[in-house]
Amino acid sequence: GTAGPMNAGRDGGWEEFVAGQPAEAPTERLPAEARSMIIYTSGTTGKPKGTLHTHAGALATMAKEVRYCLDLREGDTLFWVTDIGWMMGPWEMIGVQFGGGTYLIFEGAPNWPGPDRLWKLVADHRVTQLGISPTAIRLLIGAGEEWVRKHDLSSLRLLGSTGEPWDPASYMWYFEKVGGGRCPVMNISGGTELCGCLLQPYPVAELTPCSLGGPALGVDTDVFDEEGRPVRDQIGHLVCKQPVPSMTKGFLKEDARYLETYFSRWPGVWYHGDWAKRDAAGQWYLFGRSDDTINVAGKRVGPAEVEAELLKHPAVVEAAVIGAPHPIKGECLACFVVLKEGASPSDALREDLKDQTVAYLGKSLRPDEVKFVRALPKTRSAKIVRGAIKKVYLGEDIGRIDTSSIEAPEHLAAIREAL
Repeated sequence: GTAGPMNAGRDGGWEEFVAGQPAEAPTERLPAEARSMIIYTSGTTGKPKGTLHTHAGALATMAKEVRYCLDLREGDTLFWVTDIGWMMGPWEMIGVQFGGGTYLIFEGAPNWPGPDRLWKLVADHRVTQLGISPTAIRLLIGAGEEWVRKHDLSSLRLLGSTGEPWDPASYMWYFEKVGGGRCPVMNISGGTELCGCLLQPYPVAELTPCSLGGPALGVDTDVFDEEGRPVRDQIGHLVCKQPVPSMTKGFLKEDARYLETYFSRWPGVWYHGDWAKRDAAGQWYLFGRSDDTINVAGKRVGPAEVEAELLKHPAVVEAAVIGAPHPIKGECLACFVVLKEGASPSDALREDLKDQTVAYLGKSLRPDEVKFVRALPKTRSAKIVRGAIKKVYLGEDIGRIDTSSIEAPEHLAAIREAL
């Protein structure tokens, strides 16, 4: 019912556009290896890479994962909160359409016009599978669980997540408050360059909090030590030892970079760049990017491990940790935290947060700095851009930082203000 300016020769009505067109269009026949998509990586570990995907490879993997991991059934409605340019956009669309289900898409922010935007969408459209990133859940936790309780979420059967490692408190809030303690969390992990998963759980399998279950169906996933030997019950490098149909065929116009990134460390083995662990009970966990690892006086720690401890504090809603240069230790921990509404920055709180990490990591890994910020820079897929934070910390000009993948580049200024 809204009138729009129509310029002759430029604009036309929908009815005019489709007049005389056939009701059905024949499917274009293409080879299995024909290029179907170019999807760019998030850019959290450097310049975004254009990953090349094929029709058969993408379809085989996405259809398999949505069907068996998210248990897509006839009549289901899947809603994955994601940016359309991230791989989870085509993943849900192609996977759901192959299975004959319905997917819900929306425009805008998950917490506007109110903190219950997502919960209202789930209730109004009787969503059966909801997927969201840990970072987005942490944002919504800050508003309080009363916003969740306002809506009937009984239609939900499964929860999904991907993007970054979970901390136990946020994971359990998602499971208990959103899923009512009855919807298993299908915490999956793969990558844009895989157009699918290396690790994913299944609704019929036992799970522990924050677990990713195990290898995705038909995927030969393993954890290697520094020498390339399989290890159990210790943190190592996540790898894939055999090809998967949906693996990217290369980077757009960057063949050498593709080979260097994934196949140079161990010939014939896909090196994914994540820290992972398979425990004695067979459950798999992730601990962030291996290229984010911080080395403090010879002790290695992942940012996600420190962030998980900071998030346990009742005043903290988000956290990012980087390694900062230190004249004696080589590197030290510099922490950036966003406080919940009503919490006030103070020196006492700063020391409190440092003590919080010591309880888990030990005194040798006590953070040197804790900075309070109003926001953290993230990609459109809600991943915290630690690399950009570190560049600002080191004094690099914001104007020289590649912000193409950052949703709100002005949040980098918040980091600079805190310094």
